[in-house]
Amino acid sequence: MRPLDWTKQASVRYLERLRLRLARQQVLLPLALLGIISGIIAGLSMVVFRLVIEASPALLLGTDQYLAPLWRLLLPIIGGIIVGYLLERLASTDRQVGVVHVMERLAYHEGHLPIKNAGVQFLGAAVCIGAGHSVGHEGPAVHIGAASGSWIGQHLRLPNNCIRILVGCGSAGAIAAAFDTPLAGVIFAMEVVMVEYTLASFTPIILAAVSATTVSQWVFGPTPRFVAPEFGLSSLGELAYIVLMGILIGVLASLFVHLLVFFSTRFKDYAIRPRMFAAGVIIGLLALAVPEIMGTGYATVNAALMGILSLELMLAIVVCKLLATTIGLGLGLPAGLIGPTLVIGSAAGGALGIIVNLYTPGSTSPTFYAMLGMGAMMGATLNAPLAALTALLELTANPHIILPGMLAIVAAGLTSQQGFGTSSVFLKLLEVQGLSYRSDPISQFLRRLGVTGSMEHKLLQLPRQVERSRLESLLSAPSTWLLTRDAESHAKILFTADLIRYLEQTAEQEHFDLFELPIHTLDVAPVSAQATLLGALRRMDAAGVDALYVTSPRDQRILGVITRKDIERSYRYQSS
Repeated sequence: MRPLDWTKQASVRYLERLRLRLARQQVLLPLALLGIISGIIAGLSMVVFRLVIEASPALLLGTDQYLAPLWRLLLPIIGGIIVGYLLERLASTDRQVGVVHVMERLAYHEGHLPIKNAGVQFLGAAVCIGAGHSVGHEGPAVHIGAASGSWIGQHLRLPNNCIRILVGCGSAGAIAAAFDTPLAGVIFAMEVVMVEYTLASFTPIILAAVSATTVSQWVFGPTPRFVAPEFGLSSLGELAYIVLMGILIGVLASLFVHLLVFFSTRFKDYAIRPRMFAAGVIIGLLALAVPEIMGTGYATVNAALMGILSLELMLAIVVCKLLATTIGLGLGLPAGLIGPTLVIGSAAGGALGIIVNLYTPGSTSPTFYAMLGMGAMMGATLNAPLAALTALLELTANPHIILPGMLAIVAAGLTSQQGFGTSSVFLKLLEVQGLSYRSDPISQFLRRLGVTGSMEHKLLQLPRQVERSRLESLLSAPSTWLLTRDAESHAKILFTADLIRYLEQTAEQEHFDLFELPIHTLDVAPVSAQATLLGALRRMDAAGVDALYVTSPRDQRILGVITRKDIERSYRYQSS
């Protein structure tokens, strides 16, 4: 055998063994290496995405806030026309983008994200942001990063439980590179995207965030997104004002979510082009009055943090940014909402800080309230308090923000969730599509294990029609199940012990139809070896069977059998 052929065969055998161990989550080093690769790819994607955005027409013509009035109106309209033309040429499935799309693919498609959708996300978001629409680039970043991690797992035909982790790695890397916040990227991926914390995924996701941040800093340098003075509480009595601010921002977050859901529901059945044109017109008109709402709004956040915005202007930003973002995204602009929540929160917090200083001289600077408002709005909108707190800490590099930040974020979250019944904006948008995201403990457990880790490997295979001599020769080998299929690929399995007893009772019979034997059989359907235990259960329910035969994704070779009882036994064993 030639060395090249031997190397190829050895690689195939190693990958097959590795896939089996990954299905049981028995190895960490390969996942860690894959996490690093996912992070590097996500970081490179974000570098390219950021370079494209920074070459946008809005920046070339001045900056968002200093565009001539005519361009404030025309740019969003032109961008809407371009995006509408692009999206209209695509199938409806190819238009699905953003964090909601990532969560939908995790919930219903085992984390398999189509690369085409990621390309649509990249181009659509770049046009929207470049044209000055009131949207963010964080949601597109998550989609692009998650798709890169998913692509690695799909290319290597890894078990779907590992592909889920790689989706988390890509999401964490993208957020880390977009904001230069590695810790917030890790927490965001687990708290918002995957909606679960698992020890097996911590190491690869952390390494992905670190590697993506390294790539971003290598290109752009370690420059913070926002520049804020060092401030802390002037007295503990100010905590009451912070609670009040949290409550008001919780109301604002709930209004944001409900408006976005309303517009998404109201206009989802309209044609693409009119929707995108309308979004451009509305955002353009609002930008004529308040140009600070255009684009990602990071310059506006920095201005609020530096205390150079007036009370009237910050209130106008809150109202116009809220309307522009919810209407634009509700009409279907393929971009993100996290950045706009930071703008709205910083302006609302800064406005309250000015009011507090008017009536309580000597209180902390309004910029401190702007910082707190930014985190409170993000946490309440996403229902992600820990991600918001870590983002707040990393974005401002101010350790004095932790105590008041915790209080503001919790007050805002309680107000939004308990006061108005508002869950995560992404979960609400999933509901608009008639979908849900199961995050109960049993579903989480079943997603973490692959079918190959729980299947029965001892399996015989025979055609439906078989002679006694062949049956007896095969049954001499130890096995639990016998799989039989006919010419139309109908399949059943039966216990070999039952078949042996039947053979002993029918010594005269020489020919057998295995489908017609008077012994216990189970109908079976195929399932890929990449599937998780939860995916296998769903496949059983869809096919109306209680057992599946597991096939290799590479060559469709049958690897084993898994039954509903095997899955239940695996859960009981692992949980005990």
